[in-house]
Amino acid sequence: MRLSGRTRVRARPERTCVGCRKRAAKHELLRVVAVEGVCVPDPRGALSGRGAHVHPDPACLDLAVRRRAFPRAFRLQGALDTDALREYVEERAGGTPAP
Repeated sequence: MRLSGRTRVRARPERTCVGCRKRAAKHELLRVVAVEGVCVPDPRGALSGRGAHVHPDPACLDLAVRRRAFPRAFRLQGALDTDALREYVEERAGGTPAP
């Protein structure tokens, strides 16, 4: 039996960060869900509903908030509270919370 020389590569799902708009592997991004007007981090990907993905980096989160990307990604009207998400990202990044 002769092989063609190609190795099988597993497909890895990619998502786009709503902050910087760069594509990355799904496991490198943080899934975010809107629950009653609040952006909630969903690191396990288990919460129901429409999700948006963002790099777990304060810079990408700031870009997403400034561009109003979360309401657009969730197809919702109005602003969303991102305080819980910001705390999670800053804690994970090892930085101090902004005033």
